[in-house]
Amino acid sequence: MKCTKSLVLLITVCASVWACNSKNEKSIDNQIESPPNVLILLTDQWRAQATGYAGDVNVHTPNLDSLASNSVNFKNAVSGMPVCSPFRASLITGQRPLTHGVFMNDVQLDTNAVTMAKVFAKEGYDTGYIGKWHLDGHGRLQNVAPGKRRQGFQFWKGNECTHDYNESVYYDNDDPNRKVWEGYDTFKQTDAAIDYIKDKEDSKNPFLMILSYGTPHAPYHTAPEEYRNRFNAEEIKLRKNVPENLKEKAKKDLAGYYAHIAAIDDMIGKVIKNLKDSGQLDNTIIVFTADHGDLLGSHGAYKKQQPYEESARVPMLYYLPEKYKIKKGERDALINSEDIMPTLLSLCEISIPNTVEGLDYRAYLEGKEDIGKSTLLTCVQPFGQWNSIKYGGREYRALKTLKYTYARDLNGPWLLFDNDKDPFQMNNLVGNATYASIQNDLDSKLSTRLEETGDEFLAGLAYIEKWGYTVDETGTVPYTH
Repeated sequence: MKCTKSLVLLITVCASVWACNSKNEKSIDNQIESPPNVLILLTDQWRAQATGYAGDVNVHTPNLDSLASNSVNFKNAVSGMPVCSPFRASLITGQRPLTHGVFMNDVQLDTNAVTMAKVFAKEGYDTGYIGKWHLDGHGRLQNVAPGKRRQGFQFWKGNECTHDYNESVYYDNDDPNRKVWEGYDTFKQTDAAIDYIKDKEDSKNPFLMILSYGTPHAPYHTAPEEYRNRFNAEEIKLRKNVPENLKEKAKKDLAGYYAHIAAIDDMIGKVIKNLKDSGQLDNTIIVFTADHGDLLGSHGAYKKQQPYEESARVPMLYYLPEKYKIKKGERDALINSEDIMPTLLSLCEISIPNTVEGLDYRAYLEGKEDIGKSTLLTCVQPFGQWNSIKYGGREYRALKTLKYTYARDLNGPWLLFDNDKDPFQMNNLVGNATYASIQNDLDSKLSTRLEETGDEFLAGLAYIEKWGYTVDETGTVPYTH
């Protein structure tokens, strides 16, 4: 009898231990399999060259440097159409500009578009957007009304577009009344994102959040004094392609540009610390990037739209939790704007809609596929300063490879640079007999890519007419405040 009782007791204890272990294993499995949060840190007009980890001697970016050391760094990432609204539309649709139709600023993205936020929300994600939007086309200071115009983002503290960073307008969720961020908006937008993240600590749903900063876009000299005082214009070291007549101006503007960057770097550090302290960092994918770069005097020009490195190449870091077992460090692939959405969906085990045209880079990240050896840069219709007599704006299509940048305008070959030998792109090789076969090969490959993507490469006004946009004498869609 005693043996029987002992046997029963032993079986009960073993069963209890097994059940406990099974529960723990199940808990661990659930933790591994739980959908990751996704945080996109989007900046405006931040060129790829302007970080400490990229080697810029003018600026110290310790928080981004730390993030880069723990991330995949797509060092050749580009903005396929380097200007605000086209990039943003490609980011959230995974489509190229001639497909989604936002190839100019201040036009509205189709409210029926299949967007990142709509897809994530359908899969049980909470979606949120904070900061600059620039996809609504109803006036830069007007409310992006709740509903379809917010393209699937549920939480909202956003503005269409403003560059007054110290009197920055925004709208708070369903409140139709215009509000103003108190002080420097980069700080307050960061605090709003942290509040959102804290609110999600105990949520059963993962989140997709885009924190969209308006800086370091011009005006360059409006960062808080603390940051402006860190940079002396006379000590700024310029890129070699800034002409003599712009050097003094470029140094002054870069000092202010770096001040904005230093402020954002501090804020990114603050967001990441909060994620870490709250225990959410280990299950959050972070993407840091920009909508385009800024020439800031290089090639005698400012701002963007052009195919040069300072305009088209952008920073792009992918911080991936350890469970992905993806090797950190630099990658060569020429990942483009429309590739971000499908890559994130794939990493989150979400089916990629057939509307998406971008490439899924998950297999590349895992070392299973070799892609991204070339990509397209496009200007459908030059506008604003790029369409001025001073800069001689033009429509172009360009093929960027790991070694070359080749651009064709409506008249034929326009630019050819060997980016290895000529990293500042100062020696245009179009028509150079030594590079004739290379030029012909790149031109043929560009034609093939345009055919594959259904791009007829017409004059910009043909596309403006097709989409029904109204433009002024500079080819720009007029906007109101």
